[in-house]
Amino acid sequence: MSAVHLEIAEGVAEIRLDNPAKLNAFTVGMLGELTGHLDRLERMRDVGCVIVTAEGERAFCAGADINAWGDLGPAEFARHWVRDGHRVFDRLARLSKPVIAAIGGHAFGGGLELAAACDIRVMAAHATLALPEAHVGIVPGWSGTQRLGRLLPEPILKEMALFGRRISAERAHAFGFVAEVSATPVQAARNIAQSVLSLSPRAVELAKFMIHAGRGEDRGAMIEALGSAAIAASADRDEGVAAFRAKRKPAFSGE
Repeated sequence: MSAVHLEIAEGVAEIRLDNPAKLNAFTVGMLGELTGHLDRLERMRDVGCVIVTAEGERAFCAGADINAWGDLGPAEFARHWVRDGHRVFDRLARLSKPVIAAIGGHAFGGGLELAAACDIRVMAAHATLALPEAHVGIVPGWSGTQRLGRLLPEPILKEMALFGRRISAERAHAFGFVAEVSATPVQAARNIAQSVLSLSPRAVELAKFMIHAGRGEDRGAMIEALGSAAIAASADRDEGVAAFRAKRKPAFSGE
Protein backbone atom coordinates (compact mmCIF):
# COMPACT_ATOMS: atom_id res chain seq x y z
CA MET A 1 0.00 0.00 0.00
CA SER A 2 1.42 3.37 -1.05
CA ALA A 3 2.54 5.78 1.66
CA VAL A 4 3.72 8.55 -0.70
CA HIS A 5 1.01 9.74 -3.06
CA LEU A 6 1.35 11.84 -6.20
CA GLU A 7 -1.54 13.89 -7.52
CA ILE A 8 -1.43 16.27 -10.48
CA ALA A 9 -4.01 18.92 -11.30
CA GLU A 10 -3.87 22.02 -13.50
CA GLY A 11 -0.10 22.07 -13.83
CA VAL A 12 0.67 21.56 -10.13
CA ALA A 13 1.89 18.28 -8.64
CA GLU A 14 1.38 17.40 -4.99
CA ILE A 15 3.51 14.79 -3.27
CA ARG A 16 1.87 13.74 0.00
CA LEU A 17 3.37 11.60 2.74
CA ASP A 18 0.76 9.25 4.18
CA ASN A 19 2.10 7.29 7.15
CA PRO A 20 0.08 8.93 9.94
CA ALA A 21 0.46 6.05 12.40
CA LYS A 22 4.19 6.82 12.47
CA LEU A 23 3.77 10.60 12.15
CA ASN A 24 4.71 10.31 8.47
CA ALA A 25 8.16 9.00 9.39
CA PHE A 26 10.13 7.61 6.44
CA THR A 27 10.51 3.91 5.77
CA VAL A 28 12.69 2.27 3.11
CA GLY A 29 9.62 1.85 0.93
CA MET A 30 8.69 5.51 1.23
CA LEU A 31 12.15 6.59 0.07
CA GLY A 32 11.72 4.40 -3.00
CA GLU A 33 8.26 5.75 -3.73
CA LEU A 34 9.46 9.34 -3.45
CA THR A 35 12.31 8.64 -5.86
CA GLY A 36 9.93 7.16 -8.40
CA HIS A 37 7.62 10.18 -8.23
CA LEU A 38 10.52 12.60 -8.66
CA ASP A 39 11.86 10.73 -11.69
CA ARG A 40 8.39 10.85 -13.24
CA LEU A 41 7.91 14.55 -12.50
CA GLU A 42 11.26 15.52 -13.99
CA ARG A 43 10.01 14.45 -17.41
CA MET A 44 6.52 15.95 -17.20
CA ARG A 45 6.52 19.17 -19.19
CA ASP A 46 2.95 19.99 -18.19
CA VAL A 47 3.87 20.28 -14.50
CA GLY A 48 5.14 23.73 -13.57
CA CYS A 49 5.43 23.48 -9.78
CA VAL A 50 5.57 20.79 -7.10
CA ILE A 51 4.20 20.85 -3.54
CA VAL A 52 5.46 18.46 -0.86
CA THR A 53 3.04 17.96 2.02
CA ALA A 54 1.72 15.29 4.40
CA GLU A 55 -1.44 13.87 5.93
CA GLY A 56 -2.59 15.24 9.26
CA GLU A 57 -1.90 18.39 11.27
CA ARG A 58 0.21 16.82 14.00
CA ALA A 59 3.33 16.08 11.96
CA PHE A 60 4.63 16.99 8.52
CA CYS A 61 7.24 14.29 9.04
CA ALA A 62 8.80 13.03 12.28
CA GLY A 63 11.96 11.91 10.49
CA ALA A 64 12.97 8.34 9.80
CA ASP A 65 11.13 5.37 11.30
CA ILE A 66 13.49 3.99 13.95
CA ASN A 67 12.28 0.50 13.11
CA ALA A 68 13.73 0.97 9.62
CA TRP A 69 17.26 1.64 10.82
CA GLY A 70 17.48 0.75 14.52
CA ASP A 71 18.88 -2.76 13.95
CA LEU A 72 21.31 -1.90 11.16
CA GLY A 73 25.01 -2.41 11.74
CA PRO A 74 27.43 0.53 11.44
CA ALA A 75 28.52 -0.22 7.87
CA GLU A 76 25.00 -0.89 6.59
CA PHE A 77 23.62 2.15 8.42
CA ALA A 78 26.21 4.47 6.84
CA ARG A 79 26.52 2.80 3.45
CA HIS A 80 22.84 2.28 2.71
CA TRP A 81 20.40 4.03 5.01
CA VAL A 82 22.21 7.36 5.22
CA ARG A 83 23.45 7.43 1.62
CA ASP A 84 20.12 6.26 0.19
CA GLY A 85 18.32 9.05 2.03
CA HIS A 86 20.87 11.54 0.77
CA ARG A 87 20.36 10.44 -2.83
CA VAL A 88 16.58 10.84 -2.57
CA PHE A 89 16.71 14.27 -0.94
CA ASP A 90 19.39 15.44 -3.37
CA ARG A 91 17.09 14.33 -6.17
CA LEU A 92 14.34 16.50 -4.72
CA ALA A 93 16.62 19.50 -4.22
CA ARG A 94 17.86 19.29 -7.81
CA LEU A 95 14.47 18.88 -9.45
CA SER A 96 14.31 21.32 -12.35
CA LYS A 97 10.87 22.55 -11.24
CA PRO A 98 10.25 24.84 -8.25
CA VAL A 99 9.25 22.93 -5.12
CA ILE A 100 7.24 24.22 -2.14
CA ALA A 101 7.07 22.44 1.22
CA ALA A 102 3.67 22.84 2.90
CA ILE A 103 4.49 22.09 6.55
CA GLY A 104 1.21 21.49 8.34
CA GLY A 105 2.75 19.92 11.45
CA HIS A 106 6.05 19.32 13.20
CA ALA A 107 9.08 18.69 10.98
CA PHE A 108 11.72 16.76 12.90
CA GLY A 109 14.99 15.21 11.78
CA GLY A 110 14.51 13.78 8.30
CA GLY A 111 11.28 15.74 8.02
CA LEU A 112 13.18 19.00 8.46
CA GLU A 113 15.81 17.76 6.01
CA LEU A 114 13.00 17.00 3.53
CA ALA A 115 11.66 20.54 3.90
CA ALA A 116 15.16 21.96 3.45
CA ALA A 117 15.46 20.16 0.11
CA CYS A 118 12.47 22.17 -1.19
CA ASP A 119 12.94 25.65 -2.64
CA ILE A 120 10.66 27.50 -0.22
CA ARG A 121 8.56 26.56 2.77
CA VAL A 122 5.09 27.50 4.06
CA MET A 123 4.43 26.52 7.67
CA ALA A 124 1.52 26.26 10.08
CA ALA A 125 1.77 28.50 13.13
CA HIS A 126 1.57 25.59 15.59
CA ALA A 127 4.27 23.54 13.86
CA THR A 128 7.88 23.41 15.05
CA LEU A 129 11.24 22.41 13.59
CA ALA A 130 13.79 20.20 15.34
CA LEU A 131 16.84 17.98 14.92
CA PRO A 132 16.25 15.49 17.75
CA GLU A 133 18.77 12.86 16.63
CA ALA A 134 20.97 13.23 19.73
CA HIS A 135 18.03 12.06 21.85
CA VAL A 136 18.41 8.59 20.31
CA GLY A 137 22.20 8.61 20.06
CA ILE A 138 22.71 9.50 16.40
CA VAL A 139 23.46 12.61 14.33
CA PRO A 140 21.60 14.19 11.38
CA GLY A 141 22.22 12.02 8.34
CA TRP A 142 20.20 13.33 5.41
CA SER A 143 21.87 16.77 5.00
CA GLY A 144 20.89 18.18 8.39
CA THR A 145 24.37 19.55 8.99
CA GLN A 146 25.16 20.31 5.36
CA ARG A 147 22.24 21.69 3.31
CA LEU A 148 20.66 23.10 6.47
CA GLY A 149 24.01 24.67 7.27
CA ARG A 150 23.69 26.71 4.08
CA LEU A 151 20.11 27.74 4.80
CA LEU A 152 20.12 28.47 8.53
CA PRO A 153 22.21 30.78 10.71
CA GLU A 154 24.83 28.66 12.45
CA PRO A 155 23.59 29.44 15.98
CA ILE A 156 20.08 28.31 15.05
CA LEU A 157 21.36 25.06 13.59
CA LYS A 158 23.45 24.44 16.71
CA GLU A 159 20.49 25.26 18.92
CA MET A 160 18.62 22.37 17.34
CA ALA A 161 21.39 19.84 16.72
CA LEU A 162 23.52 20.44 19.84
CA PHE A 163 20.96 21.57 22.39
CA GLY A 164 17.88 19.70 21.18
CA ARG A 165 15.67 22.77 21.10
CA ARG A 166 12.64 23.23 18.85
CA ILE A 167 12.26 26.28 16.61
CA SER A 168 8.83 27.85 16.19
CA ALA A 169 7.27 28.83 12.89
CA GLU A 170 7.50 32.48 13.93
CA ARG A 171 11.25 32.28 14.49
CA ALA A 172 11.80 30.27 11.31
CA HIS A 173 9.96 32.96 9.37
CA ALA A 174 11.96 35.72 11.07
CA PHE A 175 15.30 34.40 9.82
CA GLY A 176 13.97 33.56 6.36
CA PHE A 177 13.85 29.78 6.38
CA VAL A 178 10.05 29.90 6.06
CA ALA A 179 8.49 32.10 3.39
CA GLU A 180 5.06 32.31 4.98
CA VAL A 181 3.24 31.25 8.15
CA SER A 182 -0.34 30.27 7.39
CA ALA A 183 -3.35 28.70 9.07
CA THR A 184 -3.78 26.69 5.86
CA PRO A 185 -0.27 25.94 4.58
CA VAL A 186 -1.36 23.60 1.78
CA GLN A 187 -3.75 26.18 0.34
CA ALA A 188 -1.10 28.87 0.72
CA ALA A 189 1.34 26.66 -1.17
CA ARG A 190 -1.25 26.07 -3.89
CA ASN A 191 -1.72 29.82 -4.28
CA ILE A 192 2.01 30.32 -4.67
CA ALA A 193 2.20 27.42 -7.14
CA GLN A 194 -0.55 28.94 -9.28
CA SER A 195 1.40 32.19 -9.47
CA VAL A 196 4.46 30.27 -10.71
CA LEU A 197 2.44 28.90 -13.63
CA SER A 198 2.17 32.40 -15.13
CA LEU A 199 5.97 32.68 -15.36
CA SER A 200 8.29 31.41 -18.07
CA PRO A 201 9.03 27.76 -17.21
CA ARG A 202 12.43 27.91 -18.88
CA ALA A 203 13.40 31.11 -17.10
CA VAL A 204 12.34 29.65 -13.74
CA GLU A 205 14.31 26.46 -14.39
CA LEU A 206 17.48 28.30 -15.40
CA ALA A 207 17.21 30.73 -12.50
CA LYS A 208 17.03 27.76 -10.12
CA PHE A 209 20.10 26.20 -11.74
CA MET A 210 22.03 29.48 -11.47
CA ILE A 211 21.14 29.96 -7.80
CA HIS A 212 22.12 26.38 -6.99
CA ALA A 213 25.40 26.72 -8.85
CA GLY A 214 26.16 29.89 -6.92
CA ARG A 215 25.57 28.35 -3.51
CA GLY A 216 27.28 25.04 -4.26
CA GLU A 217 24.25 22.75 -4.62
CA ASP A 218 25.56 20.18 -7.13
CA ARG A 219 27.62 22.98 -8.67
CA GLY A 220 29.37 20.88 -11.32
CA ALA A 221 26.16 19.48 -12.75
CA MET A 222 24.42 22.86 -12.60
CA ILE A 223 27.22 24.62 -14.51
CA GLU A 224 27.29 21.91 -17.16
CA ALA A 225 23.49 21.98 -17.44
CA LEU A 226 23.57 25.74 -18.04
CA GLY A 227 26.33 25.41 -20.62
CA SER A 228 24.56 22.55 -22.33
CA ALA A 229 21.31 24.53 -22.50
CA ALA A 230 23.15 27.36 -24.24
CA ILE A 231 24.98 25.16 -26.72
CA ALA A 232 21.85 23.13 -27.50
CA ALA A 233 20.26 26.30 -28.87
CA SER A 234 23.18 27.04 -31.20
CA ALA A 235 23.46 26.56 -34.93
CA ASP A 236 26.77 24.80 -34.33
CA ARG A 237 25.05 22.04 -32.36
CA ASP A 238 22.57 21.51 -35.20
CA GLU A 239 25.36 21.49 -37.76
CA GLY A 240 27.43 19.05 -35.75
CA VAL A 241 24.55 16.60 -35.45
CA ALA A 242 23.63 16.94 -39.11
CA ALA A 243 27.24 16.42 -40.22
CA PHE A 244 27.61 13.33 -38.03
CA ARG A 245 24.45 11.79 -39.47
CA ALA A 246 25.49 12.64 -43.04
CA LYS A 247 29.04 11.38 -42.39
CA ARG A 248 30.59 14.63 -43.59
CA LYS A 249 32.87 17.25 -42.12
CA PRO A 250 30.92 19.92 -40.18
CA ALA A 251 30.99 23.56 -41.31
CA PHE A 252 30.58 25.44 -38.04
CA SER A 253 29.41 29.06 -38.21
CA GLY A 254 29.86 30.05 -34.59
CA GLU A 255 26.20 31.00 -34.40
